[in-house]
Amino acid sequence: MTIVELDRTGPERVASLAEVVMAEAPAAEAARTTTAPVVAALWDSGLMNLFNPVAAGGREPSFREMVATWIDMAYLDGSFGWIGIANLPSAAATAAYLPDAGFAEVFTAHGNQVTLGGQFFPNGTAEVVDGGYRLTGAWNFGSGTGHAAYVAAGFMPLVDGDLVWASEGVPELRVAILPRADVTFTDGWHVQGLKGTGSYDYEVHDVLVPAHRTFALFTREPLRGASAAFHMGLMPITAAGHAAWALGVAKSMLDDVEELAASKVRMGDPAPLANKASFQRGLAHHLSMWRAARLLVDQTFGDIEDAVAGGAPLTPLQRADLRVAAVYATDCSRAIAEWAHLAAGTTAIREGSRIERAFRDLYTGTQHAFIGEKVATDAAQVWLGLEPDPIGL
Repeated sequence: MTIVELDRTGPERVASLAEVVMAEAPAAEAARTTTAPVVAALWDSGLMNLFNPVAAGGREPSFREMVATWIDMAYLDGSFGWIGIANLPSAAATAAYLPDAGFAEVFTAHGNQVTLGGQFFPNGTAEVVDGGYRLTGAWNFGSGTGHAAYVAAGFMPLVDGDLVWASEGVPELRVAILPRADVTFTDGWHVQGLKGTGSYDYEVHDVLVPAHRTFALFTREPLRGASAAFHMGLMPITAAGHAAWALGVAKSMLDDVEELAASKVRMGDPAPLANKASFQRGLAHHLSMWRAARLLVDQTFGDIEDAVAGGAPLTPLQRADLRVAAVYATDCSRAIAEWAHLAAGTTAIREGSRIERAFRDLYTGTQHAFIGEKVATDAAQVWLGLEPDPIGL
């Protein structure tokens, strides 16, 4: 890549991929995973490792740029956008938090050309042994694992069969980074939407993982990377991704139904949909809802990132604000998708249309527990002073 290409922003790189992403979307759905041309284009554009620490070939963009990048990816295609919030932050966080020996083994040894996906939730357990852990577990919905060279697997360490406690009532939680050959894929990815993401189920049975290929799930102490995002931890980065993804898919539906309205005449109507007052009111309301949610995400993540960059510690109250912003953006996006789907009429139920696919994708992606009801209640408890610092927020 030239110097000019290296300086391109995330949205500029996404724009360069639009043609191949949209052309490959039906093939990705049929294959149930991202196709080889899209993976190659992600690497050729430099987008796949853009979010990485500089030491891992990345540019460490701000939250505002990451959000804009993810929105544009999801706008093109929901599955492509989901890969963006799976592979990109997984590799970036791993590169930031792995010990030096693990970073050298996973990233440096492969010229930083590392695709990484998987499930960080601690569904595994691992007996502590000399030099590492013996890991066993089963993980569902390993996003982006269909084309990943390395797979993340969250786990809880054991000593003689007993949990290791990080503090009173809180077990130690870690993430193992596994070569693809160490993982048994059980697939299970037969779903309504996001079909093209290769989000396979997988298992590990008594696999030895060296300690240098693990890191603490909730760490906010990067070993590489100067970005404030790495000092905020994996949870805020993941929250920003979910919010941006939902906003991107919802905006695609808004734009597509607005374009459709200029020519679509519903049965019994005398004029195109765009001439109906009820459509006009609905468009105004839902576009304003989208803009408000986007502004909330940009402001919340941007302001807190600025505070952390200035040396302030990330507080539980700020973490609550970040997570609620993501939940709210998701809830708004779901409401927008429902309205756009109804407004589009029969066009929205025909297989192969962008509106039909986006609707399926959005209702699949918003089932994720990371932006579920419990997150909102945990955050509200922090605001109300009922719970000082819920685990996992």
